[in-house]
Amino acid sequence: MQAILALEDGRIFRGHGYGSPGECQGEVVFNTSLTGYQEIATDPSYAGQIVVLTNPQIGNYGTNQADNESAKPYIEGLIVREFSPISSNWRSEQVTDEYMERYSVPVLAEIDTRALVRHLRTHGVMRGVISTDVSDPDALVAKARAIRKMDGTDLARVVSTKSIYTFDQEDTRNQTGDPLLASSPAQSAGCPIHDAASPRHGWETSNLHVVAYDFGIKTNILRMLTREGCRVTVVPAETTAKDVLDLKPDGVFLSNGPGDPEPVDYAVKAIQNMMGRVPIFGICLGHQLCGLALGGKTYKLKFGHHGGNHPVRNNSTGKVEITAHNHNFAVDPDSINANEVELTHVDLNDQTLEGLRHKTLPLFSVQYHPEAAPGPHDSHYLFHDFRQMMEEWKG
Repeated sequence: MQAILALEDGRIFRGHGYGSPGECQGEVVFNTSLTGYQEIATDPSYAGQIVVLTNPQIGNYGTNQADNESAKPYIEGLIVREFSPISSNWRSEQVTDEYMERYSVPVLAEIDTRALVRHLRTHGVMRGVISTDVSDPDALVAKARAIRKMDGTDLARVVSTKSIYTFDQEDTRNQTGDPLLASSPAQSAGCPIHDAASPRHGWETSNLHVVAYDFGIKTNILRMLTREGCRVTVVPAETTAKDVLDLKPDGVFLSNGPGDPEPVDYAVKAIQNMMGRVPIFGICLGHQLCGLALGGKTYKLKFGHHGGNHPVRNNSTGKVEITAHNHNFAVDPDSINANEVELTHVDLNDQTLEGLRHKTLPLFSVQYHPEAAPGPHDSHYLFHDFRQMMEEWKG
């Protein structure tokens, strides 16, 4: 079937439709990862967005429920150069085309994705519509222009869990309560598999309790916390500081998530009320919220950071980590009080702030995703640092 992408500036791309027929709309962004299309599709941080993948061949290895980062895809639509109608991998459980159709995700293929990505890099990300109704492109352009902008939009409360739950490494539920297979050694997220005799294998060997805010949390983050020997309780995005502290956590984790951090003022207030009372570790949106809680400001990037090949320098060690990113907003380093906060990491592509640590309070955060594995394990030390911070705070 024919399909079309209409951008808000009037640019039109025509191609072939796969996945779910019909129409979708959202902010169009591009991701430079070579693999991991299923993890990308199921990352709640992509809520409200249509994703263009720069790798030309997508769908080759099919899909597997163990690779889901949440119960379902959160992308509004997918755009690729070549979309494989078959899968060739021993782990594949379902052809990618059927998977996307099952979850009502339209796919646009057989377009010049290089031209589209160059257009977005030059002019910035913009709103767009994918449709299998190609009869009136001008009407689709008008629809694109009417889409609500990501700026000022709080999507964290939309994707967050609605109730508190605990996460067990061996549990078969994820944050929505839907079935999700436990991770396996072949799990493509690439987490290290600790020996069963290790004191860090499984939360049952530890008395550390982490309360994790779900602003759009990925399942592999929860796995990494449990592999550091933590018992994890996940709470909704709008949970107050008092309710979290009543759970008597040894540490609080602030997750990734979609949308603009500035309207998530309820979370900023909660962080401010917990600072100095419990160790805090934030990732992605959680990092941006920490920046705001510390009196800083955030701003929107021209085309965001989306991919698994971003070099980030650790300012303390001088080492460069190859990291995974998925964010449209960043913390302004000039807005952070240098007397109170250390700027710990920087993106070597564009010098954006990638990490911070309070000099006297037990709080640190990073903009990138250390639970992912493009390095492959360059950034996993951050979870160990969090555990160590909790142990020292607990005394």
